[in-house]
This record gives sequence, C-alpha cells and structure tokens, in this order.
Amino acid sequence: MTVRSVIIGTGSYLPEKRVTNDDLSQHLETSHEWIVERTGICARYLAAPGEYTSDMAVAASLEALSAAKLTPQDIDMVILATATPDHTFPATATRIQSKLGISKGFAFDQSAVCSGFVFALATADAYLKQGMAKTALVIGSETMSRLLDWNDRKTAVLFGDGAGAVVLEAQSQTDRGIIGSLLRTDGCGYDDLYVTGGPSTTQTTGIIHMNGREVFRNAVHRLEETALEILEIHGISQNEIDWLVPHQANKRIIDATAKKLGLPDSKVIHTGADQANTSSASIPLALDHAVRDGRIKKGDLILCEAFAGGFAWGSNLIRI
Repeated sequence: MTVRSVIIGTGSYLPEKRVTNDDLSQHLETSHEWIVERTGICARYLAAPGEYTSDMAVAASLEALSAAKLTPQDIDMVILATATPDHTFPATATRIQSKLGISKGFAFDQSAVCSGFVFALATADAYLKQGMAKTALVIGSETMSRLLDWNDRKTAVLFGDGAGAVVLEAQSQTDRGIIGSLLRTDGCGYDDLYVTGGPSTTQTTGIIHMNGREVFRNAVHRLEETALEILEIHGISQNEIDWLVPHQANKRIIDATAKKLGLPDSKVIHTGADQANTSSASIPLALDHAVRDGRIKKGDLILCEAFAGGFAWGSNLIRI
C-alpha cells in the first residue's frame, strides 16, 4: 500500500515591524532603485526585541494546525528548519513543542540554511513513509536580521524575518502528497556564503558573508539542474507544473530559473518583494500566501526549490 505525506494545512507569520528600502537608505549607502534592480526586494519584516525564532514558529504552527483542523496533541513529530535557533542547544524544535503543549512524539532542528525547508520536508516524508509518525509539523523560522552587518549593503538589504509551517499527514490510496524530493550539497561552495562565527571557532554568533557573484551563478545552474532531474525521475513534464514555489532569495535568480524551465511568470509565486529573503521560512511563507489567496488549490502540482550556503540545494515535487 502506497503511503503519501499530504499537506493538510499551511500557516505563516511575519513580525509587525516593516522596513522599506527607503528606511535602509537613511543610514546605508543605497537606494530603493538600486536594491530593486538587483534583487526585486522592496521591504522586509524584522522581529521585535525579545521576539525569537521559536515565537514566530509557534504563531505559524497554530495557523497551520487550525487550517488542518487538528490540535497540537494530534502531532507526532516536529521538525524546525532554521539557521537562527534560540540557543545553540537544545533544539529550538523542542521549545516549540513545549510552547504548543505537545507532550508526545519527538522534535528536532534541521540546518540547511535557505534550503532548510526543502530538506525538512524530505526528512519528514521519509519518517512518515517509514511509519515512525502519522502526522508531522514542518516549520521554517528565521531571525536572519540578527546575523546582519547593517553597514554592509551587499547583505543588509537582502534578508528579513518570518516563519511558515505545514502539517503533513500520512495517507494511503491518494494521488496527493509529496511525490518526491531531490537533495544535493557541494562543500566547495562553503566559503562563498557563510556566517563568520560559531561555537567551536570564534565562540561568537558572527555575521553573514557572501560572494554574490558565485552564489548567483551557482544558484541558477543548480536550481535548473535539480528541477529538471526530479521531473525526469518521476516522469513529469515541465508543462504539468501548476506552480513554482521557489526560495525567495532574489527575483533575478527566480526569473532566470523559471525561464530555463519554460515556466511563465504567471505560474511562479513571488513574495520576496515585500518579505525579502527569509531563508528557510521563505518557501512555506510563499506557499501559505498562495493557498490563502486561492491561487494554489487542492490537486495542483507544485515544485518547491531552494539554494543555500554550503552549497546546499534541492527540490520537492508535491501534489497539493
């Protein structure tokens, strides 16, 4: 009997504070036009003082649970994709588990930076198919603003904070659910996108460092490659894709990838203009946005894809 991991609820959360490009230009040598031309970003949201990755994750999770018509006690497993945990340890997922009042099952964090949600979905799918859980809460939540050098216009303009979540349920005899995932890493790109600190190196949090030219070049190539490969593996043509739900890193990367896949802009979910790059939260934020505004409907075939530091990249092919 075939078991599929079906998305039965989505949710998202953005902090109250919205920062526009014009706001940044007050203290940074940049402009709205410069940022939009290079990234497509117009604004981003920043977590309030005392507002943590776990707080945003809980808010997004409660929305997803409500949409799924489940309670926290119905959840067997929690996976949090994040590069900005509340603490180095224990796993922030366990804090989310406690805040939601989940008293069973297990919870852990997964780190693949901007590709974290793609990796976490694939991981949850494997657990559900193995029968280790029947329901899973998969979250992407980030406070990327706390890793930024606000005087570095190459990175300060790119990132924002937020959270998105989905509820997965193992179902049999259904065409819906995660059809497959494809995950890749290449450590040769380690020094092109990383955070300068760490417990075992500097004993500090550090700030984001990025070689933008190399990241852009690799992202376009790798995203096209993994998208075409996952479609070939599952015998699905590009024309069958209803929606591309990409990591919202940079509109130029998204546009270039969609063009190589032969997908019109009308089939691409864009949220980066108002939310910037929220790392592992960007795909579930975009997914929830498009589900709630009615664009993505039950039965639609979606392709999620992301590229991240490491380098790490991958895709999920999902029938909603």
